[in-house]
Amino acid sequence: MSLLSDDGPWVFLVLTVILGGGAAFLSGRGLARSWKPFGRVFFYMALLAAAVRFFHYALFNGTLLSLPYYLVAYGILLIGASLGYRAMRTTQMVTQYRWLYERTSPLTWRTR
Repeated sequence: MSLLSDDGPWVFLVLTVILGGGAAFLSGRGLARSWKPFGRVFFYMALLAAAVRFFHYALFNGTLLSLPYYLVAYGILLIGASLGYRAMRTTQMVTQYRWLYERTSPLTWRTR
């Protein structure tokens, strides 16, 4: 039994990291695109983590109600959503306020 998931590392990698992380990244981008506050990411990722854990249970006979596995999935999804949110917010700031800000990396900007 692994610390990350009860149904194997490959299932965890594909289902939680790739599929769930991709959905989290796109969710974060969507929240930023609609100018929603960052705090909403926490609520939406809690729901998405529950859905990911359900897929582990339904498709691979994983444990449905396991707090440690849920928290691991939640943490990974929070990272993905945060990256998506920050990348989109950086693009918004340097595009809409190009006279004020310039991009310094894919996730940051600075005042001109």
